[in-house]
Amino acid sequence: MNSHRTYRFFVAAVVAAVLPATAAADDGGDKPHRELARYESRVEEAIDRGLEYLAGQQNEDGSWPAPHTHMQRNTGIVSLCVMAFLASGYTPGTGPYGDVIDRGIDFILDNAEENGMLIGTETSQRTMYSHSISTLMLTEVSGMVIDRRRQQRIDEVLPKAIGLLLSAQQVQKPDGHQGGWRYQTNSTDSDITVSGWAMMALRSARINGAPVPAESIEQAVRFVLNCRHPSGGFVYMPGSPGGPGLARTGTGLLCLKMGGRHGDEACAAAGDWILQNLPDAFRGLWFYYGIYHCSQGMFQLGGDYWVQWAERMYDLMLPNQRDDGSWPTGMGGEQWAGPNYTTAMAVLSLSVPLRQLPIYQR
Repeated sequence: MNSHRTYRFFVAAVVAAVLPATAAADDGGDKPHRELARYESRVEEAIDRGLEYLAGQQNEDGSWPAPHTHMQRNTGIVSLCVMAFLASGYTPGTGPYGDVIDRGIDFILDNAEENGMLIGTETSQRTMYSHSISTLMLTEVSGMVIDRRRQQRIDEVLPKAIGLLLSAQQVQKPDGHQGGWRYQTNSTDSDITVSGWAMMALRSARINGAPVPAESIEQAVRFVLNCRHPSGGFVYMPGSPGGPGLARTGTGLLCLKMGGRHGDEACAAAGDWILQNLPDAFRGLWFYYGIYHCSQGMFQLGGDYWVQWAERMYDLMLPNQRDDGSWPTGMGGEQWAGPNYTTAMAVLSLSVPLRQLPIYQR
């Protein structure tokens, strides 16, 4: 077992046990650690095996392969893979995965367009997914890389990427859609899934010192609230027919927490909706996407919300990891993305308690 990661889990446990009273109310004190302790060694091993698999799958150019044509050399998948290493405590240029991380960063930088778009040669029409995820990754590694030239390249690319998100948010849209994002920079409507990634990227950039207006984050939060369903869950876009979904509700919850709405009734209502609709089977439609966002959001809520969610997540995820360290390909659109995507999303979900990615720290 990796001693580096054992240390990280130990630190997380100690922090949970010594939190001041105000923080303990949100975290549930050390109760989450007590109730989830039986999973700890299995989670550590699963993360290690998942990262070993991802490291072995990386192409020479820093990308990761995908089975479907329009997912080949996909900057979004590359950035998720890089963030899986970061979320587990590994950093650029150092340790066993330093070169893997550096190659992934370089792939994103090599595929930056003049206007700041981070999509490279991929053929997907849903470009703002990849751009937003890649912008988020670069904001997380900026200031962390060792090589000065690599940081200089990030300093050149990242402001353009952030600026593109800000300008896309200001496109005139119908009532209820303003403040969000969709597939293209000039889209005239918004959906909660693309908007979640875009908002995380801007929030991370602001934390890292970039000149992102607070009003931009607030506009995004207002859009997310427009997607709220009376049941407490969240729908795809304002006025969408049908009920909420697990992935969309996890995204809504995470956006509200990252947007500073910590005491908002909508957060607890979203957490309650998730607990009432826990996934009961592995690998359903958009399973990994939902697991990722719900894990991040429920960890932010803490206490029994996190315990109940984590128990279900671990019971679904741990037995289904394959012998080579990967997780099976998903369903629907996740099938196109392949096992590198699913493994990155699984590792990102399992590594939440490590609190290594700055954007997702409590």
